[in-house]
Amino acid sequence: MNRDKQLPLTETTYYILLALVEPAHGYLIMQKVEELSEGSVKLAAGTLYGAIENLLKHQWIEAVKSEEKRRKTYVITEAGKAMLHLDAERMQHMLAITERLLQR
Repeated sequence: MNRDKQLPLTETTYYILLALVEPAHGYLIMQKVEELSEGSVKLAAGTLYGAIENLLKHQWIEAVKSEEKRRKTYVITEAGKAMLHLDAERMQHMLAITERLLQR
């Protein structure tokens, strides 16, 4: 299985990308991540904004125009979606192997 050197994604990065399937600003991203992770991942503002800068650098998310001038809004890019798919495939492969071996 060939893998991108960016994988595996951190849990935080994975959830932020998922949260940005629909455009969102920082506070909404924090809420969505907590909801998607069923409360297991709670982001501090500093962690979120550091992650956003990294995701922008990789071009996995982009800023979009918004009605709210005081808040920056972001959305996942096609490259970001591709990374989510690759990491999901990686995890599915690991789960399949685990299930197969533990059923012995």
